[in-house]
Amino acid sequence: MRVYMEFALKKFQNRLAYRLEFFMGIINTIITIVVFCSIYKALYAGTESVDGITFQMVATNFVISLGLSNAFSFDEMFLQNKLHDGNITSEFLKPVDFKFRMLWENIGEGMFKVFFHFVPAVVFCSFFIELCAPKDGISVLLMGISVILGYLILWQISFIVQTWCFWLFSVWGIITIKNVVVNILAGSMIPIWFMPTFLRKIVSYTPFESIYFTPIRIYLGELAGNEILYGMAMQVVWIAILYLIGNLFWKNGVRKLVVQGG
Repeated sequence: MRVYMEFALKKFQNRLAYRLEFFMGIINTIITIVVFCSIYKALYAGTESVDGITFQMVATNFVISLGLSNAFSFDEMFLQNKLHDGNITSEFLKPVDFKFRMLWENIGEGMFKVFFHFVPAVVFCSFFIELCAPKDGISVLLMGISVILGYLILWQISFIVQTWCFWLFSVWGIITIKNVVVNILAGSMIPIWFMPTFLRKIVSYTPFESIYFTPIRIYLGELAGNEILYGMAMQVVWIAILYLIGNLFWKNGVRKLVVQGG
């Protein structure tokens, strides 16, 4: 485990070298928060709540989703680049698990963006935007567990799409489409509360709701007791399903690579 943590630390340190990107990341996050919250505030137009959802809840949903999207930051061209430059074969010779190495490097990337992009921006915006406080300390703890599960769900989805580079010349377009779908159906751009009933029902049968919306609902106190357990259980189920799918693509892709190389 220590070896993989070193991969995360190395990735974190590498990002510290780009100071201009550090400041631009903060500015970009501030602008994003201000613009989206201003749009939602205009839509509320002085109305206290819409279908029981207050502006504070919407703003909190967006800010937390933005923070999670920073934490859930992946180098989604990593596998394709390794294939194109031919370094994938040497990667397999290293005494580490390639997938686990990818995961921990992504964790290092995400932690950098949270600490140096998101947190400073939120501290600045907190003077202008009032957010909902967590229900209690237990909710924060359970949300933290749910965030980890949501991270693993999104990472597995990303990994599955990346493995398609074994059969396609470039997965950039597919990754772009995947990111748009996730941003919409996971509720980071449009809160799932405001989706049409039929669409929200469809989303409930997909892994997307479990990525951001489940942790946020736990934070806001919308879920309690057995509802929290059910939400987390669904996250675990999706992790297992996506892991099996990703593993199937990975094994077939590596086999195809070995056959071509041989």
